[in-house]
Amino acid sequence: MSKEKALLLTLAVIQFSHITDFMILMPLGPQLMKAFNILPSQFALLVSTYTFSAGISGFIGAFFIDRFDRKTAILTMASGFAIGTLACGFTDTYYELLITRSVTGLFGGVMGALILSIIGDVIPNERRAGAMGMVMAAFSFASVVGVPAGLFLADLSDWHAPFMVLGGIAILTLLPISIFIPNMKEHISKCDTNPTPLEIIKNVTTNKNQLLALAFGSVIMFSHFSIVPFISPYMTTNVGFTDSQIKYIYLIGGALTVFTAPFIGKMADKYGRSKIFTVTVLMASIPVFLMTQIGETPIELVLVITSMFFVFGAGRMVPSTAMITSSVKPQNRGSFLSFNASFRQLTNGIAAFFAGLIITIGEDGLYHNYDLVGYFAIAMGILSIFISRKIKVADNPAFTS
Repeated sequence: MSKEKALLLTLAVIQFSHITDFMILMPLGPQLMKAFNILPSQFALLVSTYTFSAGISGFIGAFFIDRFDRKTAILTMASGFAIGTLACGFTDTYYELLITRSVTGLFGGVMGALILSIIGDVIPNERRAGAMGMVMAAFSFASVVGVPAGLFLADLSDWHAPFMVLGGIAILTLLPISIFIPNMKEHISKCDTNPTPLEIIKNVTTNKNQLLALAFGSVIMFSHFSIVPFISPYMTTNVGFTDSQIKYIYLIGGALTVFTAPFIGKMADKYGRSKIFTVTVLMASIPVFLMTQIGETPIELVLVITSMFFVFGAGRMVPSTAMITSSVKPQNRGSFLSFNASFRQLTNGIAAFFAGLIITIGEDGLYHNYDLVGYFAIAMGILSIFISRKIKVADNPAFTS
């Protein structure tokens, strides 16, 4: 195995534990809402607390991330993330889980930015979308293996079990990080001096391209994360899924994206990221509309719709992430991507909380107004297409900020 493939595989393993930990809370929604006797808005806060915490840590991390060896930084963040995940498995109350999810988010927010920074530093621009597709396939693997396995563990025991096992897996990822990720300090030498926090903020806020990239990432998250946290509760309450059948949404959809995510990455490198992004956004709008409208429907048909959402909803993240990563020069990439991760995480939290305020439970026991959230998600997706066409590649020698 080449060093590059070993590096990308290691990053994919880290991403797997990170994404599974983040995703597992949402399909556990029906169980958690029953266990804690909480409302949709309280569940939305439980989802959002991770993203708010990750957003805050990402913002603070932006001031320091480019001053350190990438390997040392990601090893530190991965260790804290593992401890936080384990702690979630030992909580017994709603507020305890809120606190431990916040702690996990503190480390997870910076870790995601570091993964993108390492790819941006190591992989040339012309092959970067393909590399992104390979690492982001961990999202698919998390859907195929991580989430269904977590739900299976929850069925055997209770909702604590998935977090305990995930914490153990997160600890094991420290070994391949130590072996396969090299010391990476070249980005430090490209900076004449270590910029102050105010200088870092100024670098971002005075750079039109970086501001567009930040806005672009945030709008995509509004489109995606306003509907995702409530897919499982809506399917079990309004559509007719049982708690044990929810795992098929992630199993089938994730299995498809194992193949489609790398393919979309290659198509983005070949035909242009903006073009492929536009296609995936428009295609994702179809299942978003259908998922947020349907009532009792045969499960087989619903799985076709949700699988389509996985393919195109996750697929649009591949070219968009490559575009964002390439929007800034290497010496500023770590701090900018930490800013970007912060904005995206905060957006995730706001989107989930916003959706939780709109969605209500009627006297019939069903969820209402999910269709309004769907319309909002589609509108944000269309807006992201227009923003994407204005972002430039900073790796291009002709680039000027």
